[in-house]
Amino acid sequence: MNPRTCPEGMTAEQFAEAQRIFEVAQEAVVDETWRMACLMAGKQDNQLLGETEFQLRDHVHRIGGITLQAAVNERRKKGVLR
Repeated sequence: MNPRTCPEGMTAEQFAEAQRIFEVAQEAVVDETWRMACLMAGKQDNQLLGETEFQLRDHVHRIGGITLQAAVNERRKKGVLR
């Protein structure tokens, strides 16, 4: 799905919220992808699997956490979450 298209049934307000969350998440993706690339470049061939897989997973989880926090922050701005 193109992140700039409004899925069927989404209101204009929901779309605007999605856009703001997307912008925060996009920055997190760029930052974490850079960290993952540095991690991978710094590993020897025999170090790519095992512990490195868990380190990569941690980076991906950080992206998810940042995205979730952005959604929570958007809802708090609207007074939905207390």
